[in-house]
Order: sequence, then C-alpha cells, then structure tokens
Amino acid sequence: MSKWFYINFSGVLVVIWSVFNQAPISVYVWFGYVGALLIIFNWTRHAVFSTIRDSTIRKRKVRLATLSKKILPYHKWVGSLALIFVLVHGTLVIERYGFHWDYPKMLVGLLTASILTLQVATGWMRLYRPTIKKRKVHIYSGMTLFFLLVLHLIL
Repeated sequence: MSKWFYINFSGVLVVIWSVFNQAPISVYVWFGYVGALLIIFNWTRHAVFSTIRDSTIRKRKVRLATLSKKILPYHKWVGSLALIFVLVHGTLVIERYGFHWDYPKMLVGLLTASILTLQVATGWMRLYRPTIKKRKVHIYSGMTLFFLLVLHLIL
C-alpha cells in the first residue's frame, strides 16, 4: 500500500472534520464538500499508480491496473465536475461574505481554485496532444492542489 493512500485517507478525514465542525451546514459548504471529495477521489489515482510502481506482487499490480483502467474514462469528467462545484462554492462564499484580500482562507481558496483550473486544463490538453511537460505540470499541480485543499480546510 502506497503512502499516498494514507495521505489521501487523512485528507478525507480533514474534509469530514471541517464540514461537520460547522454549526449549521450552509449550501456553499456542501458545494465545497462535494468538490473536495471529487478532487480527493481523482487524486487517489496517483496513489494507485504509486502502489503499482512500488509493488513486487504481479497479481496486485494487474488488479490495480485493471481497476484504474475502468476509472480512466471518468477521470477528466470528475475533475471538471469538481471544478464546477468549487467555482460555485467560491461564488457563493464571495456573494455571502464579500471578497477580502486579508483573509487567509479566502486567498488559499482562490489559489486552490486557480490550481484546480490549471489541473483540469492540462488534463484535457493531454487528451488531445500528450507531452511530457503537460504530464509533469498535471502531476505537480495535482500535488500542490491536494496540499492547498487541506490547508484551505484547516484554516
């Protein structure tokens, strides 16, 4: 089992903790919650690929590769749906509280949304013309996105 599975699991726990830590759960929180879970679901593919690379047991590698192959057609659509949920979340938050540059949670959320936009854009661009540079931008923006998402939830 890859260390990324444990990191993803702790990310899911942070998402659940931050949502149910709020008294009345607002509509904008639900949009952010669904968006965060979709992002972590897509990021779990990285954990699967890390496990495939690290595993020495061929049967496990084949089983995980088969599972990943079944999920692949939905990967881009789940990412795009996550972007829509996050953008609706951000719009509802700004509509309710206004935009404040001095509020760290809002700045980290804005940065996270822009990294997610980059992530979705490189994912779709890789579909039409895959290059190594796009692949690296996609994977490193995914790592950055995951940790910024957790930071946004903790703040």
